Amino acid sequence: MSQDGFPAQRRRTRREVLQVGCSSLIGLGLPSLLARQASADATGVQSPLSRAVRSVVLVFLPGGPSHLDTFDPKPDAPVEIRGTFGAIATSVPGVQFCEHLPLLAARMHRLAIIRSMTHALPHHDAVCFIPCGIDVVPIGFRGVASRGDWPCYAAALDHLRPRPDGRPAGVCLPLVLRNGPNAISGTHAGFLGPKHDPIQVDHDPNARDFRLDGLSLPSDVLHERFDARRSLLDLVENRGGRDGAARANDEYRAYRERAVDMLASGELAKAFAIDRETDDVRARYGRNIYGQSLLLARRLVESGMPVIQANLGVATEWDTHYDNAGPMKQRLLPRLDQSVSALLDDLHERGLLDATMVVVAGEFGRTPKIGDFQDGKFWPDGRGHWSSCFSALVAGGGVRGGQVIGASDKIAAFPTSEAFHPSDLGATIYTALGVDPAATIHDPVGRPYRLNEGALIRPLFGGAA
Repeated sequence: MSQDGFPAQRRRTRREVLQVGCSSLIGLGLPSLLARQASADATGVQSPLSRAVRSVVLVFLPGGPSHLDTFDPKPDAPVEIRGTFGAIATSVPGVQFCEHLPLLAARMHRLAIIRSMTHALPHHDAVCFIPCGIDVVPIGFRGVASRGDWPCYAAALDHLRPRPDGRPAGVCLPLVLRNGPNAISGTHAGFLGPKHDPIQVDHDPNARDFRLDGLSLPSDVLHERFDARRSLLDLVENRGGRDGAARANDEYRAYRERAVDMLASGELAKAFAIDRETDDVRARYGRNIYGQSLLLARRLVESGMPVIQANLGVATEWDTHYDNAGPMKQRLLPRLDQSVSALLDDLHERGLLDATMVVVAGEFGRTPKIGDFQDGKFWPDGRGHWSSCFSALVAGGGVRGGQVIGASDKIAAFPTSEAFHPSDLGATIYTALGVDPAATIHDPVGRPYRLNEGALIRPLFGGAA
């Protein structure tokens, strides 16, 4: 555990994996987790949609991408507003995207674009808004990840509807979001406690040595040795005879056995074996951290993982204060275009898109007018933070594709239609997962809170706002 209370991430040694009596799974105590899940009320709330989705993939763009240079171009605006990028037609007549998103433009018939997202905090403390479905910084927020944070979707789902198979409700990948050496908020369970944390990957899936230790037995550990360690642990646990304490441990031991079986079978680890994919498939997503993260997300969807948060880049990846057009054209947009398009195609071809909701959004947009003051200097090619209006992409999971929801003014500065907040997007995600956004959660001292203050974005599903 780090000093700020956030679980420190590190590789697990073979010795630790074999200590199955108190084994952990990237910060989750498996026996305790299984016991908790068996005793919890797993009854969910019936989704008002036609059916709850199986998985949600949140593609988070940390730092905040320019909405004018992605999904809400303004080709008729002055150049200091529209920028140097052109706008191109999409597969839906009358809808245009930035010219550097041709693959997504060709798939607009499967997408819903929300162009009137908004909130009131044009600062990076808003990094937790989209991943947690909130609109204001919560009480106890410290700027870095702490146990005063609001829980992310996977954590809330794990708390309210724990899985009967003992597996965690979510994975956050590919890297821990950090501000310098400190992890930042929005990717863990916050005040719900570490037992509800999703699995946190902190390794590039495109790296040659990518693997996730601790999810299965190391290849050089023979099952005979593993069984011997299990027998030794049984002997130690039984030394006290059949006294009350030993009998009280019987239930714990049963869950320990299930944890052992999970580690031994390696079922969860199979989803992370990205090297099993063909070279053609990996190339289709893009052989970079964006592409391989979303390929890993697809594998996790196939494994039945309910929530996958894929952070495309480090904490300031899309923070284009100093130069907006250069990084967007050369790296950010081409990678985003290829990886998200491949994910949508792959899910569709495998029959998974209807049961999987894909959400793409950053913490805010960028200033309508190009040019930004930073570090005491004016940067003529940058765009600053702008939270009054920005865009989000949603697809799959019962979403009606081919539509634009909401509208911005002629310079994309403010919504000119009904505005939607991160909490509304959060309510939509929770509803899709079959979780009541009005559910009550409690902090460590028992104070009750409503899980989410937003409202379902009904137009996404063909309904009235």
